[in-house]
Amino acid sequence: MRRSFALVRIPQHVAIIMDGNGRWAQRRGLPRAAGHRAGLKSVRMSIERCTAVGVKVLTIFAFSTENWRRPQSEVGLLMSLFLEALDAEIDELASKGVCIRFVGARSHLAPGLVARMSAAEERTRANSGLTLVIAMAYGGRRDIVEAAQRLAVAVRAGTIQPEQIDEVYFSEQLALRGLPDPDLLIRTGGDHRVSNFLLWNLAYTELWFTEQLWPDFSPDDFASAITAFAERQRRYGQTSAQVSDTAC
Repeated sequence: MRRSFALVRIPQHVAIIMDGNGRWAQRRGLPRAAGHRAGLKSVRMSIERCTAVGVKVLTIFAFSTENWRRPQSEVGLLMSLFLEALDAEIDELASKGVCIRFVGARSHLAPGLVARMSAAEERTRANSGLTLVIAMAYGGRRDIVEAAQRLAVAVRAGTIQPEQIDEVYFSEQLALRGLPDPDLLIRTGGDHRVSNFLLWNLAYTELWFTEQLWPDFSPDDFASAITAFAERQRRYGQTSAQVSDTAC
C-alpha cells in the first residue's frame, strides 16, 4: 500500500547500500549475475520515489574498492552490466532532469567505461532535478586519505596554512563536495554495517536496515524507510528538550 508523504519530514539526501543481489539469485538457483540484473528495477524505483517525494540527492553504492576481490568473472559481468544499464537509462534520466555524478577511483576502471561515465555527467550537468550520485570503485577510507593527501600538498606548496583546515574545509576535499551529507542511509540484505561507505559523511546520518534483498526492495519498503526517518529526533549532540524548544 502506497503511503502519503504530504505531512512527513523528507530527507534531503538518501544513500543506499544495495546488498543481497547474489543471495537473491542463489536462492532461485540462478547465476549471481541474474541478481545484479534484477536489482536494476529497484534502482529505477528508488530514483522514481526520490523524485516523487522531494529527495534532492540519491547516492547509491554500485561497486566498492573491496568488490575487486570478488571472482574476476563476476567483476567482469558487473562492469558489463553497469555499462549496459548506463547506456539504456541515460536518455530517460536526462529527460527527467536527473543530474548524474560519479564518485570513486576512475583510474581503476576501463577507459571505455570512464568515457561513458564522463559523457553522462557532461550531458546532465545542467539538470536541476534529482542529483544521482553513483559510487563506483569507491571506498570511504580511500576518500579520506586522498582528501588528506590533497591538503598536505596544498600546505607544502604554501597555498593554505594547517590552521585553516577545519571540518568544512576538509569536507570540500571529499568525493561528495558541494553536496549535503546523507540524512538517511538505507541498507538492504540484513547486514547492519556501513561497509566503508561515505565514512566521513555518515557521521550523523540516520541508519535504516532491512532484511529485504535488494531486488525485492519495493515502494513500500522505501516508504517505511522514509517514515522511520521522519519519526526520529535528530539531536546532533543536544538534549531532546533543546531540540523540542528549537522546533517550536
